[in-house]
Amino acid sequence: MARPPFRRTGSSVRDTAEAAFKSATTKPVEAPPKAPVVPGGREMVTLRIDREVLEHFQEGGPGWQDRINDALRKIVDAKS
Repeated sequence: MARPPFRRTGSSVRDTAEAAFKSATTKPVEAPPKAPVVPGGREMVTLRIDREVLEHFQEGGPGWQDRINDALRKIVDAKS
């Protein structure tokens, strides 16, 4: 009498063993290292502000980004 073909039902012992081996040998995903923080350093960002606000700070010519930074710093320091 011929043996019926083997059919998988659910997960086999081999599948379970392979999954256990994979989880034991796979390196966990590590977050990329953080960039060193320089005290008093600046970071480049994109900021959306109203056109009128931008024009106000740019009227003084070069250094308008520093003026925006100074104005924001005053607000932060006032809340501390």
